[in-house]
Amino acid sequence: MPFARTPLTLTDDERTTLQRWARRPKSSQALATRCKIVLLEAEGWSYAKIGAKLDLRRQTVLKWRKRFIAKRLDGLQDEPRSGVKRTITDERVEAVITRTLETKPPHATHWSTRSMAQAVGMSPGSVQRIWKAFGLQPHRVETFKLSSDPLFIEKVRDIVGLYMSPPQNAMVLCVDEKSQVQALDRTQPLLPMMPGQAERRTHDYVRHGTTSLFAALDVQTGLVIGECHRRHRHQEFIKFLNTVDEVVQATAAEGTEIHLVMDNYATHKTPRVKRWLQQHPQYHVHFTPTSASWLNQVERVFAELTNQRLRRGVAALEQAIGEYLHHRNADAKPFAWTADADLILGRVERHCQRISRTGH
Repeated sequence: MPFARTPLTLTDDERTTLQRWARRPKSSQALATRCKIVLLEAEGWSYAKIGAKLDLRRQTVLKWRKRFIAKRLDGLQDEPRSGVKRTITDERVEAVITRTLETKPPHATHWSTRSMAQAVGMSPGSVQRIWKAFGLQPHRVETFKLSSDPLFIEKVRDIVGLYMSPPQNAMVLCVDEKSQVQALDRTQPLLPMMPGQAERRTHDYVRHGTTSLFAALDVQTGLVIGECHRRHRHQEFIKFLNTVDEVVQATAAEGTEIHLVMDNYATHKTPRVKRWLQQHPQYHVHFTPTSASWLNQVERVFAELTNQRLRRGVAALEQAIGEYLHHRNADAKPFAWTADADLILGRVERHCQRISRTGH
């Protein structure tokens, strides 16, 4: 009596997964072949025909057919192998982590892989793998500054509220200045980038003067009103406010309230600036907390300008800034502010609980 072959059936999800694994570039050749075996088997191909198409023995086809029937998709994966026996115990790993987080070497400000390896009696490679597994980088230091503004909470809620729930018939403008932008040029011509070779430039440079960029970002549209001035005083700031007012009158509907988000720089609080604001009652100023410039969205524009246009130096500075703003406004997109006030204040609170006692 001939052997009765049990039919192999696939669900739609299994078939889709097998087809994806079989043609995915990242799949190993072995896994892709196993998926093809199962797919052809489900189509009713004989063992001999599958083996001939995939250049496999009949026993290999049977093996992976049985593995799939027994464990489905998990049966196509390689079983875990024993490998070399682990030599570093959990206790020694914990000792490395504790020592990294809670101590410093007597002769340096931070641990290196070699100094830690010498201290705990293991190889530098083992220390490096432990640090990588737990995201520890003793050689790196980042900066931060907490605001000491007594009205920090109120100002955060006020400004974040403008971003996430702007008032009806209102425009929110983030205003700030990027001062002392330097026009730098290298002393010698650049060596252009080539395959396998980065662009090269001399380390020394010549200065071609400075400028200050006054900018106002429309939070809802992403458009930027920008103006360069050679000096950075309240006189220039008032000129910029007049430019902003001209743009607002030309684009905004009549009766639109204008909310200005600004920092506490002295230029923004001079008597002449206060007088200008009194003469324009539709403008309402919202000051960011001290040492909290990250609340002002126009700082994102300044960061992009620096990274994309200024960092490598430019001689025709004001022209380069104007071209950048024109190009950006041609395809303006607003920044997506997603952190509400409670989330921000909760992070600040947790940060305050974690900082070391520095005596401040």
